[in-house]
Amino acid sequence: MEFGVSTFVTDDGIGPAALGRALEERGFGSLFVAEHTHIPVKRESPWPGGDELPRHYYRTLDPFVTLTAAATATERLRVGTGIALIVQRDPILLANEVASLDLVSGGRAVLGVGAGWNREEMRNHGTEPKTRMRLLRERVLAVKELWTKDEAEFHGEFVDFDPVFSYPKPVQDPHPPVLIGGAGPTTFDRVVEFGDGWMPIFGRGTDALAAQVAELRERAGRRVPVTVFAVPPKPEVIEALGAAGVDGILFNLPTEPEDGTLARLDRLAGLL
Repeated sequence: MEFGVSTFVTDDGIGPAALGRALEERGFGSLFVAEHTHIPVKRESPWPGGDELPRHYYRTLDPFVTLTAAATATERLRVGTGIALIVQRDPILLANEVASLDLVSGGRAVLGVGAGWNREEMRNHGTEPKTRMRLLRERVLAVKELWTKDEAEFHGEFVDFDPVFSYPKPVQDPHPPVLIGGAGPTTFDRVVEFGDGWMPIFGRGTDALAAQVAELRERAGRRVPVTVFAVPPKPEVIEALGAAGVDGILFNLPTEPEDGTLARLDRLAGLL
């Protein structure tokens, strides 16, 4: 299994370049960062993690700026979004951002995607929450067209453009992997149709993970890579995930200043 971390990189925690170097020095294989463009002052959507929204949600750096800084400070570390809220992002810009990241990193970019939970946030971007899953599907499909076609075009319900040139193309062939977040009743439909892997959050719909992994791979007719997000740093949990057929583990890394982060990474490295 590959071991990495998932975290919120903010303006009051460790910087992305220092974090990337620290991870690679300790033998971690990947860095996945969260995204929130903003948090509306008036909040109605419940946070799935509890009652009070933590401070780091309000202060996240742009994920692609963050990952570029981490990538240029490292040589082997995979750099990914966990997750990118692509229902809030223009697909043509997104395709260019991820392809550019893949180029400057030498083929180490990963695009983890989801539709998000904060309805007020997505409405500020002009996205209707009720149709966000259909929008997610079209934007992923459109991005893949832009990555893989010299003259790409897409005509859908929400995304519509005539043939365009879109460069750079990604380094990875055919493109950076797209990991689908979530563990809802229709998640596997999305993974099978337009995903390259599955990335559920540990403990949120993953109680029967071994059976779920087997079901997904049977439905897809291929060995779909599975990366589990926010895994507790416990040997027995790691062992169980390995037995379930998981390919990647992302430990949750709290947002802290550099000294505290490095000390925590030293402890996590003992589990690798």
